Amino acid sequence: MREIEIFSAGCCLCNDVVAQVTELACPSCNITVLDMNADSVPEKAQDLGIRSVPAVVIDGVVVDCCAGRGVDLDVLKAAGLGQPT
Repeated sequence: MREIEIFSAGCCLCNDVVAQVTELACPSCNITVLDMNADSVPEKAQDLGIRSVPAVVIDGVVVDCCAGRGVDLDVLKAAGLGQPT
């Protein structure tokens, strides 16, 4: 099972990414949305090197498109989004 984490602040941009990732995810993908306003989530984001949201982590690795600013769905697909393991 592919583990996908989406770090979100609950804004409209974050919500759009959550919807797009959910739509593209394969049946064996487990998606978790992490609210940056919740306890310990900012610390986890910092530990992963996440500097802006929305950010997507696939199988424990921050996807290249999310390491800087913005999300590139083509990069997410190349990283395994939508593909069973």
